[in-house]
Amino acid sequence: MQMRYQRQNPPGCGGCLIIALLIIFLTGGAPALINVMGFIFFSGLAGVVIFFALFLGFSYWIRRQVSTYEASQTESHNKFVWLLVKILVHIAQMDGYVSRDEVQTIQRFFQQNLRYNQTQMAWVKNLINEATNSDESLEDLLQDFKNSFAYEPRLILLELIYQIAYTKDPVPENELEAARKIAIFLEISDYDARTIESRYQYRRTQTAADSLQSEAHYYALLGLEQGADMERIKKAYRQLSMKYHPDKVRHLGDEFRGVAEEKMKEINAAYDFFKKKNNG
Repeated sequence: MQMRYQRQNPPGCGGCLIIALLIIFLTGGAPALINVMGFIFFSGLAGVVIFFALFLGFSYWIRRQVSTYEASQTESHNKFVWLLVKILVHIAQMDGYVSRDEVQTIQRFFQQNLRYNQTQMAWVKNLINEATNSDESLEDLLQDFKNSFAYEPRLILLELIYQIAYTKDPVPENELEAARKIAIFLEISDYDARTIESRYQYRRTQTAADSLQSEAHYYALLGLEQGADMERIKKAYRQLSMKYHPDKVRHLGDEFRGVAEEKMKEINAAYDFFKKKNNG
């Protein structure tokens, strides 16, 4: 089932009251404007009207910013985020509903991990609201994603699913099981799926200082069992370097290219560690 991503509708005239007052000022001058404002004030509605006008004006500005941002992005980027949000919300709904904590976890993920600004977060919040009221099945969403994106973006999707799952403590077992099933559905290889999951499992069990210096950490980054020889390390490094090359996800936008770049830094650090160890 192919679903079409639709951009948010451009906002209507949320600042019409302000515009009307400006027109009165320009056509009738200050006396006319004072008379109108005086009438509003003395009718007891001044505070309400001003608050309402400010609220509408701010809402209009936010919607305009979101609409402009969407229009500036590629269709691939917008659809990737749209499907990502819907898939994450579906996973959160596995216990029957989406809690406020789960919504906040998804929002924090975009804000902290992908460094979304205020405009981007307003867009994500709109997508979350749309997703929570959607009747599309998880299978349909995944099928659409599979039809729309190549292997490398699918890896990024799985990375992000695990990343958000591991922001929770404890990690919900049903979400881990869902991630494994998604990997199978998207035809991600057993090796790649195990590599991603084992890396996040290892991070959870180690302190930050230990994980940066541990040999076991570098084996986990390359998806290898401890003790693998240099030939297997080189092979794993070459395979991962091709899959996570940032240029392969350039069309998804800067934030997802950044995810690939961070992954490449980790892969390179692991390979450099073993090269130094074996040459030393």
